[in-house]
Amino acid sequence: MPVPESTLRNALRPENTLDALGPEFDALGERYSGKVRENFSKDGVRTIVVTDRVSAFDVVLGTIPFKGQVLNGLARYWFERTRERFPNHLLDVPDPQVCRAVECQPIPVEMVVRGYLTGVSQTAIWRAYERGDRSFCGHALPDGLVKHQRLPQNIVTPSTKAPKGQHDESVSKAELIERGLIDAARFDALERRCLDLFALGQAIARERGLLLVDTKYELGVRPDGEIVLIDEIHTPDSSRYWYAETYEQAMARGEDPQSMDKEYIRRWLVAQGFSGDGAPPTLPDELRIEAARRYIATYERLTGREFVPDARAPIPRLKANLGL
Repeated sequence: MPVPESTLRNALRPENTLDALGPEFDALGERYSGKVRENFSKDGVRTIVVTDRVSAFDVVLGTIPFKGQVLNGLARYWFERTRERFPNHLLDVPDPQVCRAVECQPIPVEMVVRGYLTGVSQTAIWRAYERGDRSFCGHALPDGLVKHQRLPQNIVTPSTKAPKGQHDESVSKAELIERGLIDAARFDALERRCLDLFALGQAIARERGLLLVDTKYELGVRPDGEIVLIDEIHTPDSSRYWYAETYEQAMARGEDPQSMDKEYIRRWLVAQGFSGDGAPPTLPDELRIEAARRYIATYERLTGREFVPDARAPIPRLKANLGL
């Protein structure tokens, strides 16, 4: 059954949404703060707290009720579904918004895999195509494609990993190698493996009536030298999902496909005239609630399980579950 409206509205209250973590959490280890995740490293283990923060265009915008629980649960689901195809860093999940993982050395490149000509940001593949570009991150694109159309084949369009507050940059394989961020042999091997993983994700999503449109994979090197998936995989933050059953109708009408991910928020921001520069608009409560419903719907559609949120105040719960 759907999460009650009253539960979602109660979760809008600052004490019931997880935004910042106080200094007492530094007992978990050395802290690194990302846009959404708070990372703590200690004794070869990384404790990752997935907050309810939401970002778009590399800017943190506020919080969405239960977003952290959805992301953490979906990342766990996908890590378990794909570990035989591509190992990952996950050790355990001690709280709905926390995972413990093997400490890895991050590879400073995001492997972005795209299956469709879409996107609303100024750096999106559709924006480049609309401007007349017929090469994107080293990939030749044919004439005659339309917005949201499936690409002739899935492609990897890598991105640099920008620090919090800065913008990621889409680049070609050649540029990455020239900058010394990765060598050709490693890139080629990771490209093959990421395309294979994306195809698996698309097949699983399609079974659930969804189209996995694009995604990004973050990778790291374990102490034993093996390259593994880190951070998250195939979540609504790292991926774009459309409803398969309404895609063709939307394309025929020239409309945007019905989405289940953060694209809903991005489109609202663009409609307000914000695409990453200047101060972002405040997210209205109704938009935050609708975004929460979409995140929850994605979880339930992909996993086939009912989402049952832990509605307790997150800070006391985290302290109890993490022994703080």
